[in-house]
Amino acid sequence: MKPRDAAPPVLEMRDVQAAYGPFRALFGVSLHIGAGEAVGLLGANGAGKTAVARVASGLVPPNSGAVHVNGMDMSGENAYKFARAGVAHAPEGRSVLATFTVRENLELSFRRALGRGGVKSGLDRAFDFFPRLGERRNQMAGTLSGGEQRMLSLARVLVEEPRLLIADELSLGLAPIIIEEVYGILESIREAGTSLLIIEQHVGYAQNLCDRIVVMNHGRVDWAGPAQQAADALAAGLFSPDSK
Repeated sequence: MKPRDAAPPVLEMRDVQAAYGPFRALFGVSLHIGAGEAVGLLGANGAGKTAVARVASGLVPPNSGAVHVNGMDMSGENAYKFARAGVAHAPEGRSVLATFTVRENLELSFRRALGRGGVKSGLDRAFDFFPRLGERRNQMAGTLSGGEQRMLSLARVLVEEPRLLIADELSLGLAPIIIEEVYGILESIREAGTSLLIIEQHVGYAQNLCDRIVVMNHGRVDWAGPAQQAADALAAGLFSPDSK
């Protein structure tokens, strides 16, 4: 008999192959993320990390294999169905409307996701979670610092309290002190019950937050294991030094 508490993974990819047109990006990738779990996805540029994120959020359909969300086969479904199932994707880059204010950026996202009646409560939650955005609510998004723009990108997708957040290279181009702040926010998001897939190039940042590490290399899983073992595995040459 199946144990009562044996919930299916929030996300499971089974032997997934995917391509961008003629370019093959993933070769038999399998990974899973449990409820409340944080998994770091590491690798050098071009290793396939962003391809995994796009398949996991429905932006790119798999050519073969399967993608399950909360136990449901979502292979080939449109991205909006992944969003309805609780998958939120904060893509690489800052992804803000530069000539709109912070408030306007959020209102546009919340009106689409929550309807007109949900905008006020969405703003209240966003500014509670990100007080700095509340202080800058009337500032043009394009004039925010890099870290603040990352926070705005997160706030736009978090108001629906997703079951899984896919965060793609949130630390890219940020000063270490800002990276620590962004990762502190990710820790709070996890404590609130959201599972995390953290896409990074640096072992250290992901290791401090995540339960497990999966390392990509040329579209394949090169190494996977507990986060505390990742630095030792790197030192022992068990996966590519390009993934530091």
